[in-house]
Amino acid sequence: MIIKIILAFFGSIFPAILFNIDRRKIFLAGLCGAIGWAIYQLLFYFTQSPIIASFFGAIAIGIYSESLARIIKTPAFGFLIPGIFPLVPGYKAYTALRHIVENNLSAALDKGILTLAVAGSIGFGIMFSTAIFKMIFSGKRVKRI
Repeated sequence: MIIKIILAFFGSIFPAILFNIDRRKIFLAGLCGAIGWAIYQLLFYFTQSPIIASFFGAIAIGIYSESLARIIKTPAFGFLIPGIFPLVPGYKAYTALRHIVENNLSAALDKGILTLAVAGSIGFGIMFSTAIFKMIFSGKRVKRI
């Protein structure tokens, strides 16, 4: 599990380099991917569901990115986009396409639906954490009567 987290760290660093993120923030971007992958692995171990594990991994990445964005005053996408790379279900999509090529349509449908569900859970997790942060830090306070 430690090796997978280290690989997720490097899997987040390389997209950060590709997107030309500031050198001082590359380590933090890699840490974002490692944290998201650690949460994914932990929840996958207990639930055996890649959908739930991806959702909570994406929430962890979103919370980390929004927190760092406010602390070091930089856009959250600089950490968010490289951080979700380890969670993207690329192998599941590849397997679905391989089953289509092999004319095994029932297995392709099964893998395709799982791929879409994982991708949707990642998107929903990021949207959820971002919305919570915007609600908390919007700055508007309710006036008491």
